[in-house]
Amino acid sequence: MNKVIIIGRFVRDPELRTLQDNTSVCTGTVAVDKWNRDKGADFFPCVFWKKTAEFVAQYFVKGSKIAIYGKLQTREYTDRDGNKRNVTEIVGEEVEFAGEKKDSYGQQDNRTTVRAPQDADISLPFDLDP
Repeated sequence: MNKVIIIGRFVRDPELRTLQDNTSVCTGTVAVDKWNRDKGADFFPCVFWKKTAEFVAQYFVKGSKIAIYGKLQTREYTDRDGNKRNVTEIVGEEVEFAGEKKDSYGQQDNRTTVRAPQDADISLPFDLDP
């Protein structure tokens, strides 16, 4: 079984691209605190596809806390210098907002969690911005 669940924060804004066949792909690195916070964090490259990619790119930025449900994937590619490289990354199949949004006065805005499963219709029945 290949199943991964992480909760962390994006270290920079996720990057959305569209492939030649019009498939959306979004990539980003998520920092996950170690059990003992004094020991730092682990940094995981993540990739999201199709509707989930569009959702992540639209609603998450650097510092956003995210819960990712997915799988580990390893792949090989050739870099610009012609060297073969291997990468292990998390393929995010579902995502959730994991942080609590604060309003303009610094108060907690406790909203319902919204999940975006792979290829789901991501139109929301409410506006995320106050």
